Amino acid sequence: MNKRLKTIVMVLAMLPMAVLGQENHQLEVGKNLDIFNSLYSNLDLFYVDTLNPKQTMTAAINGMLRSLDPYTEYYPEEETKNLQMMLTGKYAGIGALIKYHTRLKRVVVDEPYEGMPATEVGLKKGDIILSIDDTLVTDKNVSYVSSHLRGDAGTSFVLKVKRPSTGKEMKFKITRRNIQLPVLPYYGMRPGGIGYINLNQFTEGCAKEVRRAYVDLKNQGAKALIFDLRGNGGGSEMEAVDIVNLWVPQEQKVVENRGKVRQANRVYQTRLEPVDTVMPMVVLVNGETASASEITSGALQDLDRAVILGTRTYGKGLVQVPLDLPYNSNVKITTAHYYIPSGRCIQAINYKRNGKERIADSLTNVFYTRNGREVRDGGGIMPDVEVKNDTMPNIVYYLSAGGVDSTEVMFDYVVDYLTKHPTIAAAKDFHLTEGDWQAFRQRVIDSGFTYDPVSQKQFNELVKTAKFEGYYDEAKDAFDALEKKLKHDVASDLDKHRETIQQVIELDIIAAYYYQKGSIEAGLNYDKQLMEAERILNDEAEYQRILHPAKTKK
Repeated sequence: MNKRLKTIVMVLAMLPMAVLGQENHQLEVGKNLDIFNSLYSNLDLFYVDTLNPKQTMTAAINGMLRSLDPYTEYYPEEETKNLQMMLTGKYAGIGALIKYHTRLKRVVVDEPYEGMPATEVGLKKGDIILSIDDTLVTDKNVSYVSSHLRGDAGTSFVLKVKRPSTGKEMKFKITRRNIQLPVLPYYGMRPGGIGYINLNQFTEGCAKEVRRAYVDLKNQGAKALIFDLRGNGGGSEMEAVDIVNLWVPQEQKVVENRGKVRQANRVYQTRLEPVDTVMPMVVLVNGETASASEITSGALQDLDRAVILGTRTYGKGLVQVPLDLPYNSNVKITTAHYYIPSGRCIQAINYKRNGKERIADSLTNVFYTRNGREVRDGGGIMPDVEVKNDTMPNIVYYLSAGGVDSTEVMFDYVVDYLTKHPTIAAAKDFHLTEGDWQAFRQRVIDSGFTYDPVSQKQFNELVKTAKFEGYYDEAKDAFDALEKKLKHDVASDLDKHRETIQQVIELDIIAAYYYQKGSIEAGLNYDKQLMEAERILNDEAEYQRILHPAKTKK
């Protein structure tokens, strides 16, 4: 009784302190709001130029939110459609990617989507956008053109373009409609009875799409599954839970949210009967696998339901909730950390420190999966099997993005190829011929293409340092010899990196004929991580050894 009485007394003694702390907090809030109001009133009255209230206030709001975390964002009325697109994956427009062509200094069509208005009216890759209705856009950037191509579903406009292959100007009447970005761009069977599903975002209804694809693969005879979450930046937490539920029994905890207010605290469990709890699975992840993707891959890892393969994930362990604000504006607020079944939070950045500091591996904590395997918090999901993809050579980046001289030589080659070839082989079988490659190679050389090799940059920095420290004059001959060796020869570099360059060109061409679906299917032929996943799934002993280690939690 004495012990219980002491506890009650301590709690009662702490209550005034808690109340006082809350009162002090509210006092600080009120005081600083008064200061802000007074500051703005004086600026509005005395500042030399007339203030734009909307612009100034938006800047102030964004400055405040930048002091928190990068996921708490304000959406003024004119940008609420961007928030809805992020949440649902839908927008109203023509359904096409556009890009800025640096040589032409024009915005051009890059990739019309399958079955969308842009494709239906006949827009092609490379079409130069001239005007939208009566608005000339030849001097506008991508953001401006994109905003004018979008609009309310059902509205129509006239798009004027110039087709490079003919030089003719063409007009298309296009009716905007709701565009659903493909959440599941490709799934199919791989050799050896292995099914493959690629999911690129967690928007409303994506769990049903994954379920449908998985059941279809099982009906085709799939005996194992590769679930690809690489590059998937996440989305709906509930969709992640429902996807995990496809392979995990009912009433299993998938994720728990813990926040400051009671409404933010929630435990998500699987609710339905699973489709399959025993089929071997590998989940592919990389550094762009984030948020709901990490809940999915992390839960499957913690429950020992799948082997995770690839590279460490992004490490976003925070939950955001959209809230309505006055005058049709919105805010997306970080309300909680989430914790996956082992009890760990995989948030990698400590935003309370300086907004950029990644939690050191030495400061992370050990947790255990259901089978007793060691896993850690604080740094994303570390794969069970780490496989790094080959890095892209510098010349490939500049060829695909536009060289230093802005020739856009690869883009133009693909556009010309499409004009000369009405059809190509099936996506998985298409390859450039030797003649095609030689034509491209010569085109690059004739164009005067140059690029900025990393080695040259580092050499220039080394020369600066040597001169600063007084070593350059003595070592000048050695520096001159090294510079000659580092000087890049475009023809030689093309031959050296032919395999990778040719793959990039082929995938770009395939996307024009078979869209994103075909490009993904063809890209699997060169995918190191996928090949390793297939090898593991074909080796039952190794698969079981990964999920059931000899040493277990004591």
